Amino acid sequence: MDILWAPWRMEYIENVNEDKGCIFCVKPAEKNDKKNLIVFRGKTCFVIMNKYPYNNGHLMVVPYKHTSSLSELDEHEMLELFQLINKCSNVLAGLMNPQGFNIGMNLGRVAGAGIADHLHFHIVPRWNGDTNFMPVLGHTKIVSEGLEQTYDKLFKAMKE
Repeated sequence: MDILWAPWRMEYIENVNEDKGCIFCVKPAEKNDKKNLIVFRGKTCFVIMNKYPYNNGHLMVVPYKHTSSLSELDEHEMLELFQLINKCSNVLAGLMNPQGFNIGMNLGRVAGAGIADHLHFHIVPRWNGDTNFMPVLGHTKIVSEGLEQTYDKLFKAMKE
C-alpha cells in the first residue's frame, strides 16, 4: 500500500471538537489576514481560503454577521455576499483556469455544515478528471499547490 503524507489534516482532526469560538468571527477580528488566509475584506462580508480545501483555490465567502440564517441578512449584506461570490469565481477563472465550479452552502449540521452557526458559501474550482481513484478508493485528496502560494496569488488578484 502506498502512503501519502498530508500533515496539515492532523490539525483539523485534532481540533475538530475544540471550542475556541466561531472561526468566522474570531479570524477577521485578529487582523492577521495572511495567517488566517483572509484574501479580501468587504464592508459586510469577507473572503477566506479553506484551510482544509477540497481543491486548490477553495474559497469561502462569509458575512461578518454571525448568523446561520440567510433571512437575517439585510439587503446590503446579501448583495455584497453574491457580488463577492461572483468576484471570486471570476478571479479563480482567471488565475487557475478551472473548467467549472461548485458554488453553494450547507445550512445546518445535518446538511453537512462543518460550521453550522455561521453561514458561508463555498466556491470550489473544478477540473475535468479532478475526482479520481484517490478520494474514491483511498479517501485521500491530492492538492497540488501549498496554501501560502495560493494565498499570495488570490490576495493580489482580489485587490485588482
